[in-house]
Amino acid sequence: MHSLMGYLIVGAIAGWLAGKVWQGRGFGFFGNLGVGMIGAFVGGVIFSSIGLYPMGFIGSLTMAFAGAVVLLFIIGVLRGKR
Repeated sequence: MHSLMGYLIVGAIAGWLAGKVWQGRGFGFFGNLGVGMIGAFVGGVIFSSIGLYPMGFIGSLTMAFAGAVVLLFIIGVLRGKR
């Protein structure tokens, strides 16, 4: 994925999936989409820092999903939900 629209779509899907995994700890449908888009960036930073780079749609989705889950976890801790 090398276009902004592609990143937004992958991030939105990843946020939705992360919200399903974190049932009760997400921010609703649209909030989770936003978290997924930010999570895609977080996932990119995490993956690239350990030398992993996604290939194709599935790789990008996996990276964005991992970032969204990490982001939801951090937000939950900061908000006092564990």
